[in-house]
Amino acid sequence: MKYLLYPWYVLYRIWFYILLAVPILIMFPFLLISILKKEWYGAFFKLARVWATVILFGMGFIPKIKRDTTYEKGKSYMFVSNHTSMTDIMLMLYLVKNPFVFVGKKELSKIPLFGFFYKRTCILVDRKNPKSRHEVFQSAQARLNQGFSICIFPEGGVPDDMSIVLDTFKDGAFRLATDHDLPIAPMTFHDNKKRFPYIFFSGTPGKMRAKVHKLIPSKGKDKRALKEEVRTVILTELNNPSMA
Repeated sequence: MKYLLYPWYVLYRIWFYILLAVPILIMFPFLLISILKKEWYGAFFKLARVWATVILFGMGFIPKIKRDTTYEKGKSYMFVSNHTSMTDIMLMLYLVKNPFVFVGKKELSKIPLFGFFYKRTCILVDRKNPKSRHEVFQSAQARLNQGFSICIFPEGGVPDDMSIVLDTFKDGAFRLATDHDLPIAPMTFHDNKKRFPYIFFSGTPGKMRAKVHKLIPSKGKDKRALKEEVRTVILTELNNPSMA
């Protein structure tokens, strides 16, 4: 029966990349101007939120958000969530109004058009380069000094084993948070894997539930203990029977 749906999945994936590209093409002059100076990143971020919203609703994804907190305007945070789909980027942009900078894998910079802006606005991690981690911390510090927040998916990528609910967390986000006394702003994305996983012949429109958790202070905490505290919050929510 699933084989009969393969044409739908192919068209659905093509439609996703059309939605990825068309808003960028339409807003291209404004996006290009907004990346000419680092000080103009706030304008780029607003355009990126429009782009993300077009993709989410264009794909038939209906965000359903539960918030335990709101974010203070002008304050910097460390935004983290579980990572299961390319749509995690769009949902994070949709949820957060505070301008933040993604720390993401270098490979995404190869995506046509999207990658052009991605590598010029995000902090890229090259896992094959031992010096990359140090460069990431330098870049993140510069962005924080500008008053922006940082967003990291602490699993370091999407788990290869699709049965894994939540992979182990890397230290990077929590080291940055403790070094700069940044509050951790954890979120749980419940449906992104179901809506648009990395498996090609899969994906459906529908609701996209997210939980915005209470802030977790990092000041004076051990980064490893903080990492486990945040992971427990997200894992507990993922395993919440009422959200199944």
